[in-house]
Amino acid sequence: MSATAPNSHFLDLKDLPSEVLRHILNTAKVWKAARAGMPKGAVDVGTPLAGHTLAMIFEKSSTRTRISFEMAMRQLGGSSVVLQGAAMQLGRGESVADTARVISRYVDAVMVRANDHATVVELAEVGTVPVINALTDRSHPCQLMADMLTLEERFGSMEERKVTWIGDGNNVATSLIEAATRFNFSLTLACPRGFEPSEDAVAWAEAEGGDVTLTSDPQGATRGADAVITDTWVSMGDVDAAERMKAFGPFQVTSDIMKNASADAVFLHCLPAHRGEEVAAEVIDGPRSVVWEEAENRLHAQKAILAWCLGKI
Repeated sequence: MSATAPNSHFLDLKDLPSEVLRHILNTAKVWKAARAGMPKGAVDVGTPLAGHTLAMIFEKSSTRTRISFEMAMRQLGGSSVVLQGAAMQLGRGESVADTARVISRYVDAVMVRANDHATVVELAEVGTVPVINALTDRSHPCQLMADMLTLEERFGSMEERKVTWIGDGNNVATSLIEAATRFNFSLTLACPRGFEPSEDAVAWAEAEGGDVTLTSDPQGATRGADAVITDTWVSMGDVDAAERMKAFGPFQVTSDIMKNASADAVFLHCLPAHRGEEVAAEVIDGPRSVVWEEAENRLHAQKAILAWCLGKI
């Protein structure tokens, strides 16, 4: 694939054709392999993003997102500027549009971890540099690119394989629905009634020919799965914690649940995890868990995303 023109946004997987996502993922694989044995702070050969600066805006707290994007820019030969939303004029009432106009004159790209998906969309529409969605209340596309990298490292192509999601139909579930459709694997989501994924996301997948099934039966959903994925029951911003804890009790990923999956099935979780809630300790800390590889792959997937957004791959 030829180099992409600069100023390409990475807001949701559904916005990009499968071949572009495949190109990004293949690049991540090659670049990860090329770093074998290198110190983590060493710069990649060719310094793909030398001279480029990424602004990172955080309206939500972060561990993996901040570290992985900072290290991504360092390894690519660029630099980053960290901005806490509450400490910016954005947190004191300056409009998103004005922020977008100003920040576009200082940096080459913007990464946003936002409370409201509309913030990311407006930054992309008004600004003049690429914008990357690093998590919103709607979706988490960077996480799913890391998940795809992790799954393909284990299984090769995920085409026609089966993935099961157990738990809340949240932002990660929405991006998983989009990933299933773009990468052509079967997805079953087992969610308590009232906590299903976005109807719009499911309708989009159906219109695009995706193989997506909803159920409230976690045992049945896991039968024959190649991968089982979950997330925390209570996300940042949720105000119904007590209701959620009651509703999600039968949806904990346990060893018994994993027995329904295929013999070589793996367990994924975007972290942070709450052992004894959405997942049993023996699962996340057991031999089927690939959560630490998954966390590391945030770095490698995001390096390729950054390079694509800036027209370097």
